[in-house]
Amino acid sequence: MSNGFTHFNAQGDAHMVDVGDKPTTRRRARAAGRILMDPATLAMIAAGTHKKGDVLGIARIAGIMGAKRTADLIPLCHPLALTAVDLGLTLETTPAAVRCEAQVDTNGQTGVEMEALCAVQIALLTIYDMCKAVDRGMVISDVCLLEKAGGRSGHWQRET
Repeated sequence: MSNGFTHFNAQGDAHMVDVGDKPTTRRRARAAGRILMDPATLAMIAAGTHKKGDVLGIARIAGIMGAKRTADLIPLCHPLALTAVDLGLTLETTPAAVRCEAQVDTNGQTGVEMEALCAVQIALLTIYDMCKAVDRGMVISDVCLLEKAGGRSGHWQRET
């Protein structure tokens, strides 16, 4: 199949791409997203008064775990030995939101874009889970790849 999709073989069947002959290179990906919420929910997170505990600390750990478990969640992803996962959470007041940005690194034969995106999604879902009792109207939005580096296709960065 020559449609540009690498996860399909010549017969059109889904398959895991063989990366065995690709050279090992330094790979990096950055992704971001946010969860919009009521200002009162954001204030509770900022003050650390949520009855479930440290919302941001738990979301950070969950995001890191999500990056490490990406191959268990996305069927055709290769399991990767990650060398670093950095996840930042920033409070935004207008509109009330928590912004998440993840950077994932590895030395490998395939990229870490899915791991960075998964880290962001899992961190934001964890915030939703921890805060849903006080704010069921939260919205996860704007999840996207910001940048990737390494490999045959080289460097790519989202235009702002």
